[in-house]
Amino acid sequence: MNGGQPLRSTRPDSRVLAVCAVWMLALVLSGVTPYDRLTWFMEVLPVLIAAPLLWLTAGRFPLTTLLLALIAVHGLILIAGGAYTYARVPAGFWVQEWLGLARNPYDRLGHFAQGFVPAMVARELLIRVFGIAQRRLLFFLVVAIALAISAFYELIEWWAALLMGADATDFLGTQGDVWDTQWDMFLALCGAILAQLVLEGWHDRQMAFVGSPVRAP
Repeated sequence: MNGGQPLRSTRPDSRVLAVCAVWMLALVLSGVTPYDRLTWFMEVLPVLIAAPLLWLTAGRFPLTTLLLALIAVHGLILIAGGAYTYARVPAGFWVQEWLGLARNPYDRLGHFAQGFVPAMVARELLIRVFGIAQRRLLFFLVVAIALAISAFYELIEWWAALLMGADATDFLGTQGDVWDTQWDMFLALCGAILAQLVLEGWHDRQMAFVGSPVRAP
């Protein structure tokens, strides 16, 4: 510590290096023979955006290890969905058979993660950057942000369907469910709520090491 403020290193963060290395390997493996090249690119685009952002901001704004781990896992979920398309991921078929489901549930997992992980990103930024420490306000804002991200993603899917027509089917991953959009947003909502309920204490303890403000009850 220096004058009560955490030190910031100019050296590359080894944790970010590890995340980017794992993502790079997964991208290469998934991009060799994806089910559909355009769908693969659209699904992994968030990873291609997140990787340089993590790299560029790691020195002056290092994220907690918990958040980095969640981001890494979310990236792998996206990459797997891009390689096979969400309706064809093998792990989803195993779960479908095990539970006797009518559809491959991997898409549901993806949208649950779309609420779970962005919620924790929003939580860390709201506390550390904007100093929002009041518990109830923080919880509400995190859920609202996660839902906004989910809704915006549904708009992207709609725009893709308008532009690509039938070629967007694999990207949409609806599998014939007319309520797919509502399910996607509901699962993102569940993910955002569960993330805070389960990880709140752990997240707070980790943020204490990076100079975050103390939250009010």
